[in-house]
Amino acid sequence: MVKKTLPVKGSISFEEMKKLNEHGAEFWSARDLQPLLGYSQWRRFEDAINRAMISCRQSGNNPDYHFAGVGKMIETGKGANREVSDFQLSRFACYLIAQNGDPRKPEIAEAQKYFAIQARRQEMSDALAADMERLEIRKQTSEEFKALSGAAREAGVQDRMFGVFHDAGYRGLYGGLGNEAIKQRKGIPKKENLMDRMDTTELAANQFRMTQTRDKLARDKVKEQHQAIHAHETVGKEVREAIKRIGGVMPEHIPPAEHINEVEKRIKTTPPVLELEEKDAKGLVGE
Repeated sequence: MVKKTLPVKGSISFEEMKKLNEHGAEFWSARDLQPLLGYSQWRRFEDAINRAMISCRQSGNNPDYHFAGVGKMIETGKGANREVSDFQLSRFACYLIAQNGDPRKPEIAEAQKYFAIQARRQEMSDALAADMERLEIRKQTSEEFKALSGAAREAGVQDRMFGVFHDAGYRGLYGGLGNEAIKQRKGIPKKENLMDRMDTTELAANQFRMTQTRDKLARDKVKEQHQAIHAHETVGKEVREAIKRIGGVMPEHIPPAEHINEVEKRIKTTPPVLELEEKDAKGLVGE
């Protein structure tokens, strides 16, 4: 009868189980590693290995450098030997197995810490990094818009005048153009949110305009609707002048960017590339 659990081999550590292959590269035997990761059944551990291979490929690395199928002789209950399938695993392969293992197992948590490659870094293409930056600042401007609306209400702006208040900020920053005029100039459909079509630079300028207006309303203790609207337009003009002084592109001249919803979809469907240092990237092949 097969035992339901396999004990950890005394106090043997991951480091003590490390071996060197003919290339002088370190590796671990999957069969040896199995009990230390809390797996009692080989087939379940093999599932984790297969998931790790997929992760390896998706991260932009060659699984052949990190997972080598081999045979291993084991002793049966009656003293006989038989060969079973095994894998030689690089440090990176072990790390991926731990990452794809059963998170409920405390052994997995320990393995994740041990096999973490200190030199690794999450490398994204320039395009993906730019997408993530734009999405993050779009979320920030959305929150800042809500905060500014609350500050405007406290400053005496009535609900029916909120459109006028926010338009004043745009007019100051965009040389007299309000929300609808900006969309018309840039060819953005009326039904779309203007900020959803701003690139990172334009979003940052508008976020700065909103935060500074919110601070000004509080600092000047504005409590009258007309003063609040005027303050917003004034701050917009000041931000515009700052852009002009440093030689930046005026916001009305910045072309409309791809809709932020498309950017978010692309981020969700683009797997990150895990770039390893040369030694780690070669894995079982060695230097």
